[in-house]
Amino acid sequence: MMHHYTLYPQNTCSRQIDLDMEDGVVYNLRYTGGCNGNLKALGILCEGMRAEEIVEKLSGVRCGNNTTSCSDQLARGLKTLL
Repeated sequence: MMHHYTLYPQNTCSRQIDLDMEDGVVYNLRYTGGCNGNLKALGILCEGMRAEEIVEKLSGVRCGNNTTSCSDQLARGLKTLL
């Protein structure tokens, strides 16, 4: 069964992450705010990927001097859903 989730990133340019997940697989990943082109590309790359794999690949990614990034916030949010 497909479930919709809304995540609220902290300390990033994006304000919201929406996604659907079914059996641990991520679909329809969309960011509100942030670097539009890069985040659209991230959504395309993560489409159909297992949440555990996204967490593994994106955890700890930093943006500039910040200790997190929009992709790291996605990984952190997915961890809470697993």
